[in-house]
Amino acid sequence: MQEIVIHNWDELQQVVFDDVWDGKIMRYRDNRIYRGMSDLRWDLVPSLNRICAHDLSLEAHVLRSFRKYGYADLVNCPGFWRQLPVAQHHGLPTRLLDWTYSPLVAAHFATEDTTRYDLDGVIWCLDVTDFKAYLPDALSKMLHDTGSNIFTIGMLEDIVPDFEAMRALADEPYALFFEPSSMIDRITNQYALFSVVSDRSVMLSEIVRSKDIPVRKIVIPGEVKLEIRDKLDYINISERMIYPGLDGVCKWITRRYSALGPQYNANRNDEEHV
Repeated sequence: MQEIVIHNWDELQQVVFDDVWDGKIMRYRDNRIYRGMSDLRWDLVPSLNRICAHDLSLEAHVLRSFRKYGYADLVNCPGFWRQLPVAQHHGLPTRLLDWTYSPLVAAHFATEDTTRYDLDGVIWCLDVTDFKAYLPDALSKMLHDTGSNIFTIGMLEDIVPDFEAMRALADEPYALFFEPSSMIDRITNQYALFSVVSDRSVMLSEIVRSKDIPVRKIVIPGEVKLEIRDKLDYINISERMIYPGLDGVCKWITRRYSALGPQYNANRNDEEHV
């Protein structure tokens, strides 16, 4: 696991855009995905495993209750894999983990919580192609036949209609990544995709370690968070865009007018702001 500590905005830009030149197509492209978290100490643990750690079999009850009580809002979103991202984005405990194709959207999530500016944040960085070798044959073949690295919902529906079918494809736990449909603006604006593990009791980080899959962790020290946060606003990456609607607007306004400078930047020298 490679851990890189950045000390300012320029170093963040250098790290996230390092090594992304593709000589074959002569474009800046890669297969990296990112997950930003406000606390460096946190592992890749889905909400299901945080909230229902005492009994993971509650997953089936959670999903069934969501479909039952959320029926009126799900009529235009039929199917297991279409409903999961909606559930995730509305706060339901699931085994999904949110990722983004954008390192700067990930930086937003690493710096969003201003109550954690005394803690170092982190951006996890993975290459999705590193997981393809460990997929069951049926899923691996589908990616190969379609020339893809990421599953679409339609692709998953053809082979694994639910979690039980996903687990039945292999005895050993595996992880896959899929893109949700653009059914809500939040998913689109976050440039989002999701990881999911076939066994709800196994964390993605366990698969990463057991398979020795390369991981890059970009550490954002607490004292740098406000600089990164403020400069993200300049390129229109903020709560206003990440969470479309009045909730996002109000979050953005609240942070924008908070007295964060005197609280977190009082000890920074003028030379650091040049």
